[in-house]
Amino acid sequence: MLRSIRTNSKAIVLSLCLAGGVAVSAKEANEPRPADRRLSEYFQSETAKLQSRCLSDVKTLDDWQAKRVVYKQQLLEMLGLDPFPEKTPLNPVVTSTVDQERFTVENVQFQSMPGLYVTANLYVPKNLDKPAPAILYVCGHGEVKKDNISYGNKVAYHHHGAWFARNGYVCLVIDTLQLGEIQGIHHGTYRYDMWWWNCRGYTAAGVEAWNCVRALDYLETRKEVDAARIGVTGRSGGGAYSWWIAAIDERIKAAVPVAGITDLQNHVVDGCVEGHCDCMFIVNTYRWDYPLVAALVAPRPLLISNSDKDTIFPLDGVLRVHQKVRDIYRLYGAEDKLGLQITEGPHKDTQQLRIHAFVWFNRFLKGENPVIGDPAVPCFEPEQLRVFKELPADQINTKIQEQFVPMASPTTVPQTTRDWAAMRDGWMNALREKVFRGWPSDQEAGPLDIDRVFSSDANGIRLTAFEFTSQPHVRLKLFCVESSQGDRDTTRVRLNVLNEADWTQWLAAMRNGFEKELRGYTLPDPNPSAWEALRAGVDADKCTEVYFCPRGIGPDAWNGDKQKQTHIQRRFMLLGQTADAMRVWDVQRAVAALRQFDATAEASVTIAAQGDMAGIALYASLFEPGADRLDLVNLPQTHAKGPIFLNVLRYLDMPQAVALVAENTRVQLHTETATPWQFPQSVAIGLGWDREKLRIDACAESQASQ
Repeated sequence: MLRSIRTNSKAIVLSLCLAGGVAVSAKEANEPRPADRRLSEYFQSETAKLQSRCLSDVKTLDDWQAKRVVYKQQLLEMLGLDPFPEKTPLNPVVTSTVDQERFTVENVQFQSMPGLYVTANLYVPKNLDKPAPAILYVCGHGEVKKDNISYGNKVAYHHHGAWFARNGYVCLVIDTLQLGEIQGIHHGTYRYDMWWWNCRGYTAAGVEAWNCVRALDYLETRKEVDAARIGVTGRSGGGAYSWWIAAIDERIKAAVPVAGITDLQNHVVDGCVEGHCDCMFIVNTYRWDYPLVAALVAPRPLLISNSDKDTIFPLDGVLRVHQKVRDIYRLYGAEDKLGLQITEGPHKDTQQLRIHAFVWFNRFLKGENPVIGDPAVPCFEPEQLRVFKELPADQINTKIQEQFVPMASPTTVPQTTRDWAAMRDGWMNALREKVFRGWPSDQEAGPLDIDRVFSSDANGIRLTAFEFTSQPHVRLKLFCVESSQGDRDTTRVRLNVLNEADWTQWLAAMRNGFEKELRGYTLPDPNPSAWEALRAGVDADKCTEVYFCPRGIGPDAWNGDKQKQTHIQRRFMLLGQTADAMRVWDVQRAVAALRQFDATAEASVTIAAQGDMAGIALYASLFEPGADRLDLVNLPQTHAKGPIFLNVLRYLDMPQAVALVAENTRVQLHTETATPWQFPQSVAIGLGWDREKLRIDACAESQASQ
């Protein structure tokens, strides 16, 4: 059938012309779909792949030590700490003190960077005759608020600080970004649809790690602290931050992360990601499983602590992490410095968990093993531990996500082809290594395995559906619409990449002639006028169009409410991907599928799309040489508006991507204003490219807005 495909070079995508709202018939919200089963299988397969790779190439201590430096740098990058921020003055201020019989508490604030305030309580034993070991205690998600005043989660965990001080440790308990006295955001993707965090390569985990680094800097300034004997602990969120700081900062000499880590199998396959906010995760550019984080602590003393009925850090995942990390400690001959304690109970700050942590620090920071006689019990009211009476006006805590990870510098227009080549090659390398690293290799993707699903004629129109494999567990469809009367032009193919609204509008038109063939989908109300317009267009222009929805859209739509869709997106990120990035891959494979047919192997391919799908089509054409032309309607001006790709804004934005594509592919933009596209226009003019390379239609209102 594809031997007869031809395209219409005059009109924008037909599906984009189908105007008017349509009412979709109801279905059960949680009805199982084949797409959901395939998605589950996909997540299982991708997780297993990363799980099997994790530390698999480390056989000897030399192997590990050669890789360790690289892994540490990768972790810093995935936390948003590469380049490493400047260590600006801390400007610490003790705002008040609280006196107890055996220790004092200093209510202290410092700035981990200008305007990024860390509120903390420093517990100092009385009658110290020499510097003492110190504990950095990082807090979990325990909000303490009264009358709309946040006292910080340091209050919820203050009994830990008090115990350490009573037992001869200096202990600094620091607030987190979200639940401190100045309340920032941990829930960017979890709750607030701030998917641009992914584009920026930003995670709240990076801010927490940085605040821990600066907390160590502060402890080193205190005369009461022996800087050679600093440990870290915390539970839940604080357990995660304990991992980050212990992995990236050698000043931590002993660590007890409590209920703060498990593996990708728990998070992605078992769904634990749904119980965690963004501060628990790195931006997984290098596609790690979490035992790699833990391995970076070796050979320093590490006690992995958890309870056996923890639903968000399940026991099986904790045991798998321990098993892999144990292999690294064995290479060092340091198994005695790795511990695993599992207590009975749920995800809760229990006495049993605390006692083992106290014993661990006594052993490795003091060289002692006394009986633990006194429990860790609360002894203060929130007001006693408050740092700020009034919050500082210059704080950036509430907007740190907008500046913590630097964006790409403004791009100057290259003056020579040599300048352009260097710019282009740098961007392309960044896209391959930092943005689309989660794509499968050709071998992993496997054959396209194209099948014809059906072919049917109605009122002079032929609809043929094909199915192909984009990668294992991702099976997608191409729908071809053409005249059934012969007289077809096979020199051009138009691939229309549809979003969900386009798909619904296309179905509204096509069900008028092919309801039987499309009955497997949720059909909207018919749109007879759109059907007649389609028929007239085919009759007049002898045009064949190919309609395609990437994964998660249209015929492959994933079920679930908004919250479920959010956590599907987050699962992709945990695997070092995004749904949009994998859709770019799908479009490439769709073009490759069209090239499998004799009649279209040499045809000119136009890819057409609008909105976010225009961005996806743009990048697909950058990596798929089979595309000859793009027709893009309302292409987003910046990735902050979509599509969402990991780290992309650290290197380039949409105007730069247009320039990259326009060097080799004809690009036509249908947009309301040409202003955002001055950079690619200037490049094309300055380097003397053919004027047809980039055409911008900003005079007429786009069809999508009619």
